[in-house]
Amino acid sequence: MSDKLNHFNDRGEAHMVDVGDKTATHRRAVADGRIYMQAETLQRILDGDNKKGDVLGVARIAGIMASKKTSELIPLCHPLALSHVDIELLPDEKSASVLCRVAVETTGNTGVEMEALTAVQVTLLTIYDMCKAMDRGMRMSDVQLLSKSGGKSGEWQR
Repeated sequence: MSDKLNHFNDRGEAHMVDVGDKTATHRRAVADGRIYMQAETLQRILDGDNKKGDVLGVARIAGIMASKKTSELIPLCHPLALSHVDIELLPDEKSASVLCRVAVETTGNTGVEMEALTAVQVTLLTIYDMCKAMDRGMRMSDVQLLSKSGGKSGEWQR
């Protein structure tokens, strides 16, 4: 991997990287993160006992929407036509948390890591927003890229 930061031109000014000469390949990225909460909060989510509605269903939709809007949120990020976004929400009663795992795919000339990471963050934020009235102490952590594939740099695994 190059140590050169390519979001800057020869004059040191920020610019969007030109990916026009890159080969379009199948790209995939997987990221995850977790939100911790009180056990009672998690139980209410699982029981469907939240005044704002289906917490995990709404959070999943928010994450999908966020993945598609990543280029509007992150400066210099390329807009991409995503072919697939899968959001898996795994409640864990033992740790009173929900793990969010997101897989994003496209066929294009730049990767989808930012889309996967953005989707994780917004999914977790939506869970927080929908439950904050009963639990302001929720904590989001461990957001990370797990893997990426496609393009010249090939496969990467955490």
